[in-house]
Amino acid sequence: MPKKTGIPNRAMVLAAGLGLRMRPLTLHMPKPLLPVGGKPMLDHALDRLAETGVDTAVVNAHYKGEMIAAHLKGRRKPKIVLSPEDSLLETGGGVKKALPHLGSEPFYVVNADILWLDGPTPALRRLAAHWRPDEMDALLLLMATTRAVGYEGRGDYHMDPLGRLTRRAESEIAPFVFAGVQIVKPELWKDAPDGAFSTNRLWDRAQEAGRLYGLAHDGPWFHVGTPDALQESEELLARGGVRWVWP
Repeated sequence: MPKKTGIPNRAMVLAAGLGLRMRPLTLHMPKPLLPVGGKPMLDHALDRLAETGVDTAVVNAHYKGEMIAAHLKGRRKPKIVLSPEDSLLETGGGVKKALPHLGSEPFYVVNADILWLDGPTPALRRLAAHWRPDEMDALLLLMATTRAVGYEGRGDYHMDPLGRLTRRAESEIAPFVFAGVQIVKPELWKDAPDGAFSTNRLWDRAQEAGRLYGLAHDGPWFHVGTPDALQESEELLARGGVRWVWP
C-alpha cells in the first residue's frame, strides 16, 4: 500500500515556453493562455492546485510574459509568485531559478500547457498519496500512450511493477508518456548546472540512483500541442469528453 504523506503546499507552474508548434494561435498570445474547455490552460492547472490545497504557486514566464502577469494579477488562490525569465531557461533551469520561492520541502511541478481530467481521485492527491520521500527523488504522473488524446509519439518511459522508471532507448517504443505533472524534492537540483537545461538531465540522474518513480494516470489526458490537437480536444470536451475517451 502506498504510504500516505502530506500534500505539498507549494508548486511550480511552467509557463515560459515559446509555443512554436501552436502558431499562428500563439503569435499574439502565450500558449498557457489559450482557452480549452472554456478557460485558459494555465487556469486549469492553477485551479487544480488550489483545490488540492496548494498555498503558493510560482509561475515562470518568458514569451509574452507581460500577458501572463496581467492575467494572474487578480488571482488569490493559490498565491502567485512570478518568476520572469529574460532568457528562456527550459524546464530544469526555470525551476532552479525559482527554488528560493519553493522552500525546502517536496513540491509539485505542473506544465501549464497540458489538460488532464481527474479519475475517481484527483491526480494531484493520488501523487501525494503515492509519494515516498525515503525512496523517491521524483514521482512523475504518466499517461498510457494508447489512451492519450492527440499524442502520436513513441512514449517516454517503461515502468516496473514497483513504479520505478526506465527511459526508453532511442529505437524503442515505450508504453507511457510523461503527463506534465510531478512531485519532486528540491535536492534533485543539487549540483544542477546554471542557465538553461532540461529536467530530463535530473530525471536520468535519479533513474541511475533508482529513485525515479511513476504513477499511471487513471483519467483522460489531452496532448494539446498543435492547433489541430486543440480543436480535437475542444470537440471531445464538447461531446462529453470524459465518457467519450475513457470507457
